[in-house]
Amino acid sequence: MAGKDIHVAVAVIVREGRVLIARRPDNAHQGGLLEFPGGKVEPGETVQQALVREIHEETGLQVPITSLRPVIGIRHDYGDKRVFLDVWRTESAVGEAEGREGQPVQWLPVEALQDDAFPAANRPVIRALRLPCWLAITGRYRTPVDLVNQFQERVSIARPSLVVVRAPELPAWEYQAVARDLVMIGRDYGVEVLLHGGPEHLDLVPEAAGLHLPWREAGACGSRPIPADKWLGVSCHNDAEIRHADSLQADYLTLGPVSPTPSHPGAPAMGWEAFRAQTDAARMPVYALGGLTPDDREVAIRKGGQGIAGISLWWPGV
Repeated sequence: MAGKDIHVAVAVIVREGRVLIARRPDNAHQGGLLEFPGGKVEPGETVQQALVREIHEETGLQVPITSLRPVIGIRHDYGDKRVFLDVWRTESAVGEAEGREGQPVQWLPVEALQDDAFPAANRPVIRALRLPCWLAITGRYRTPVDLVNQFQERVSIARPSLVVVRAPELPAWEYQAVARDLVMIGRDYGVEVLLHGGPEHLDLVPEAAGLHLPWREAGACGSRPIPADKWLGVSCHNDAEIRHADSLQADYLTLGPVSPTPSHPGAPAMGWEAFRAQTDAARMPVYALGGLTPDDREVAIRKGGQGIAGISLWWPGV
């Protein structure tokens, strides 16, 4: 479909852990479905200015423009129109929300947001709200027992909410046995564990929260290889791999290396501007990966990413 994307500013307004949601009028495009407040960015407006205006017009809430933080940008072709959803978040809205245009509004927990209740383009927004801004990955270990012990020590200190258990040196049976132990340890600390490797791992360790596919595994998949209620991540390095991850209906991807990294010596670093360009083309949350520090988290978010992923961010001996 030819023509310029319609630039739509979308607001994720959070208060006490709940998100403000409205229901679209039955006679509107995608009528009857739920939506986040927002609207079209008018000529001469910044997206932040449009959000402040739209939020007040639709809900009566006042939002400090400086409180808005980027969440994700999504380009979506509905067939009858093509839109760019420019999604921003605030936790500083002032006032009591009301549907000033006759639309019902309500505050819902993030976990209550269901894909089929929203327009299709909102699926990545829901993923971005549920995912943390830091994806932890396990690193070097001496023995499987050492991996278990290090994992327990590190999660008790760093408290990541989502961890990819990467141990490609282990045979499948031993990896799966270790992963079961780590899933149980993770539950004690409120940490979700993702497996790393092929889909067969999740078949044998179904209690894990999901699966992260290295590119060699993702490239061999023709469709989403795991159930929709599990997290699916994909390691990507270029536009073609990002498009394939989208065809698999991945929930997130990692993209890098952004900077030189000791875990992949000699791999060319893409830099932040290339990361931004490729993230702009992705239709899912993107974690920056490779040679990063905790200080890079805000940089990644400003460049359109979900946050950062890595080993050295939390794991000793990298």
